[in-house]
Amino acid sequence: MEIALLISIAGIVLLVAITALAPRVGVAAPLLLVLLGIAISFIPAMPPIEIEPEWILGGLLPPLLFSAAVSIPSMEFRRDLRLISAFSVVLVIVSALVVGVLLTWLIPGLPLALGVAVGAIVSPTDAVATSIVKKAGVSTRLTTVLEGESLLNDATALVLLRSAIAAVGAAVSIWQVGLDFLYAVAVALGVGWLVGRLTSAVMSRLRQTSSIVALSLVVPFAAHLPTEHLGGSGLVAAVTAGLVIGGRSPRVLGPESRLAWTAAWKTVELILESAIFLLMGLELAALVEDVRHTHDSVWVAVGLGAVAATAVLAVRAGFVAWSLWLLARRERRAAAGRERLEQLQERLDQVSDVAPAQRVNRMRTMLNRRLADIDYLAAERFGKREGVMLVWAGMRGAVTLAAAQTLPRGTEHRSLLVLIAFVVAAGTLVIQGATLSRLAARLDLTGQTGVDPAQRAALRADLNRAALARLDELTRADGSSYSEATLAAVRQLLTKLAAGGPPDPAAATRHADVIALRLTVLDAQRAALLELRDLGSYPSGLLDDMLTQLDADQLGLQLRQPD
Repeated sequence: MEIALLISIAGIVLLVAITALAPRVGVAAPLLLVLLGIAISFIPAMPPIEIEPEWILGGLLPPLLFSAAVSIPSMEFRRDLRLISAFSVVLVIVSALVVGVLLTWLIPGLPLALGVAVGAIVSPTDAVATSIVKKAGVSTRLTTVLEGESLLNDATALVLLRSAIAAVGAAVSIWQVGLDFLYAVAVALGVGWLVGRLTSAVMSRLRQTSSIVALSLVVPFAAHLPTEHLGGSGLVAAVTAGLVIGGRSPRVLGPESRLAWTAAWKTVELILESAIFLLMGLELAALVEDVRHTHDSVWVAVGLGAVAATAVLAVRAGFVAWSLWLLARRERRAAAGRERLEQLQERLDQVSDVAPAQRVNRMRTMLNRRLADIDYLAAERFGKREGVMLVWAGMRGAVTLAAAQTLPRGTEHRSLLVLIAFVVAAGTLVIQGATLSRLAARLDLTGQTGVDPAQRAALRADLNRAALARLDELTRADGSSYSEATLAAVRQLLTKLAAGGPPDPAAATRHADVIALRLTVLDAQRAALLELRDLGSYPSGLLDDMLTQLDADQLGLQLRQPD
């Protein structure tokens, strides 16, 4: 007990130290942790370390994928869902087949099904590894596509792996594989959506922030476990639950709860991400010893791993080039249809007086959202530079190594195949991860995550105008109306802010009634911001920043509110 506790304390201290040191030496923390783990694993007194794959696939990855899904920009995710789906399904399948054929050719006697199984293992990009991409400062669209791909492609890879292992010594048809995949995804989506909606409903009724955060910690496992029991993809279920809760949290959680949620999950991410990378390195010595014990060559494994990594990179390059060509053609068609959408908007304005208001509003929302999508895709167009980054940022990681260790114990050349997977995962992580930031700078793709001051001012003005329009409708908690003096004071403040003037906190906090009205106004502004988010009128990064600002304003007013 004491030894385990001391190891845990030492491990967390080590993780924090490496995370603090990484920015000073200019190397991403995950890379340092992998290299440190490798160095420790070869210390003579260090016993061999082998982690059960269930601990990673069922213990560490569900909360990490859930946390990433909660924070992913839902608007950008929806806009690029077609591209993300192609990367998550088609690219994984093609990569697995290519690697499978190569390994079957290079390893005498290796069944094709087993080669495809290894191909499925090394094909998916890693959600944890994409944390390196975020720190490179590339555009939100790039990080969303890469993160969305890594969140969803695990289902394709694991279903394909399961079918390929079953096909060793037995016949499995392509239709059976396809049906297995559709079933696994359908179950995951259903369970994940249900868990996400139920959790959101429960959280909306909880008042203690600590209870909300505690409940959130069990959500990924509540989605993962029943889905796996039903034969679905537990990782996709955790992602789905995260997407549902992430989209609904601004509506069901208060500012204090959201801030506490963010702080708690950043801590969870730091510990779990760091632990995964460190464990990857710590397992190398045991893998090497296993290969030597089975009389296979370590250097052969390194060479085959390099071949497999090169193959998946080449397939990815070709697939990205093809996808960007299709994307450019689709965007040209969308731009050509913009004039038709504007004409529909004008026609809708003409019939708005005679048509049912609810139907008109629904149609207007759909048109505005489509026009905003077209503007976004035109402004964030992917070109050759973005294509290069999409290719090079496709790193493998802990999922690959954990999936490799699920190969049955009696599998021929098992140790060699697992070491090949490690070479692909660690090699792409170290080589591509170490050069990613410099490549982004060389391609002039860094510094694209900043917020445009003009857009910020326009959004603030829109929110203040929305609050002004509703000011006369707002009432106290008991339903009574505010006095004219209170309405005039807040109206003057909002008018000044909507015109771009600086805030005057002293003028708007003279008495309790004004503070209470301003808190109600903030609720109206938050509702208007969420409507703009649904339409996609502004970048998600700007909307998140503004939501944080509204939360901070609300917390500040609540502190000044008399008891």
